[in-house]
Amino acid sequence: MIAALQRRNAPSPERLLAHYRTMARIRAFENAAERLYNEKRIPGFVHLSTGQEAIPAGVCANLLAGDQITSTHRGHGHTIAKGGDVGRMMLELFGRAGGYCQGKGGSMHIADFAIGMLGANGVVTAGLPIAVGAAHAAKLLGRDTVVACFFGDGAVNRGPFLESLNWAAVYRLPVLFVCEDNRWAATTPTATMTAGPGIAARAEALGLRTASCDGNDVAAVDDLAGELVREVRAGGGPLFMIARTYRWSGHTSADAGAYRNADEVARAKADDPLARTRAQLAGLGVAVHDLDAALAAAEAEIAEAIAAAEAAPPPRLADALGEVQDIGAPVFAAAGARP
Repeated sequence: MIAALQRRNAPSPERLLAHYRTMARIRAFENAAERLYNEKRIPGFVHLSTGQEAIPAGVCANLLAGDQITSTHRGHGHTIAKGGDVGRMMLELFGRAGGYCQGKGGSMHIADFAIGMLGANGVVTAGLPIAVGAAHAAKLLGRDTVVACFFGDGAVNRGPFLESLNWAAVYRLPVLFVCEDNRWAATTPTATMTAGPGIAARAEALGLRTASCDGNDVAAVDDLAGELVREVRAGGGPLFMIARTYRWSGHTSADAGAYRNADEVARAKADDPLARTRAQLAGLGVAVHDLDAALAAAEAEIAEAIAAAEAAPPPRLADALGEVQDIGAPVFAAAGARP
């Protein structure tokens, strides 16, 4: 086991400021998505990652352009951190042509293979076998690709978690499993539904080495992810990272989260990863003007994306069956059987 690590390598002010900009863009997008849903300007639910911004920012900063990620139903932050186009993301949320799924998939189906983002996923744990498959393909092709697989703590209680870690360990695949431990599995405290000594023990039982960090400290996430990504890329096999955090919102944009203790939520919000990073940057001598400019730039970018999405047309009816796989006429075993 790799013990829980304290941050050892202090990031440069430039790198930390880059993290802050990424986190500001994620926060601005999530705040806008929540507001747009409440104002009934976008259809469908969205699953917000507000309060978890440091994890995708810190992990994806250590990935190369050719590396890949898989995400969850709460995937906006991962997509942005990997280089996704917020304009196309917003078009998708509005259900407009030009979105990542041409406005037909919505929040939980955003993917961009060009940047190595293999997709958000509405099924809990479904990203793990996809990540393992991508990593196995990379190994067979002799590529030095690393696949970072993001998932929540609730996923460890589902079957694909065991299957995916087992396969990755047996074949020593280049996967970094990143558990965003936000303590809640949908509307249930994860601790009350997870038997045994915890998340790390399950990974270790399958031979994966584990490491944990404060997921609200982007510098700590960056430092640990950098170490683990380097080891995976060098052929060290799959590794398992736990980043402790807390999501501020309910399970979906329609969920007020009233089942959670108000003091617990207040304590989590007081540990705001953006505020912590801002304080670290100020301590490194970065001017307040530059910090404010990062926030303003993020807000302006998202406002522009919203305006463009609202002005965009809906998908054409003629394109309704586009991107649908044609498998030919169905074959029925029984003679004369009808669908």
